[in-house]
Amino acid sequence: MTEIDLKELTILSALKLLKERKISSKELVEESLKQIKRLDPLIKAFLYVNEEGALKAAELADKLREKGEDRKLLGIPISIKDNICIKGLPTTCASKILQNFISPYDATAIEKLKAEGAIFIGKTNLDEFAMGSSTENSAFFPTHNPWDLERVPGGSSGGSAAAVASRMGLGSLGSDTGGSIRQPAAFCGVVGMKPTYGLVSRFGLVAFASSLDQIGPFGVTVEDTAYLLQIIAGHDPKDSTSAPISVPDFLKFIKENEKTSYKL
Repeated sequence: MTEIDLKELTILSALKLLKERKISSKELVEESLKQIKRLDPLIKAFLYVNEEGALKAAELADKLREKGEDRKLLGIPISIKDNICIKGLPTTCASKILQNFISPYDATAIEKLKAEGAIFIGKTNLDEFAMGSSTENSAFFPTHNPWDLERVPGGSSGGSAAAVASRMGLGSLGSDTGGSIRQPAAFCGVVGMKPTYGLVSRFGLVAFASSLDQIGPFGVTVEDTAYLLQIIAGHDPKDSTSAPISVPDFLKFIKENEKTSYKL
């Protein structure tokens, strides 16, 4: 087996190693959990670490791969902002009001990730009910920027951005109302995007401002972020504002235009 160096891995490169049997999902998840135990006491990106569930899911992913299964995220550990519902796990919105709430259902974005074999390694910190821009206003504890613990990671999805930047998982989902993915991605040196409104279902996202909220991805690279968006995007009848449009192939667009220069 290949030695796992999380600093060198992306979602797409990890998938390649998994498919080539150079690493296993269990090894990848175990290394991610070790990284959380090493770094999160300082960074405090996680409100909940799904250690037992993630290890069980990794073992299942390895068994499925041995049987010839080939899903888009099979065995990849990712984190989820704690205002997005995962059935059977806490969804606190970083508020003590919801401290003991266990979600009875999955958000649509979570259903799509589960269908592709993603492993949920934990729920990440945020400003309480996503109302903030520094992740200092969590009811539990502030999150620190992994590059400088004296600085903030941005917010409100600061836990997700900090987790990806410190490789405590290979990707994450956050939510963005007025900058809550884009700003912490910039602060933590990772890639994050707010999708066009209606591209990703809001079902299962605890609302802040429903006419502005969107679930979106964080990744180490543009390609990883596009790959996650490809999976979570699409029309959802459970969300009346979900756009009834086909989802373009984002990775194909990147590859076809990688030599093109763009200016903003």
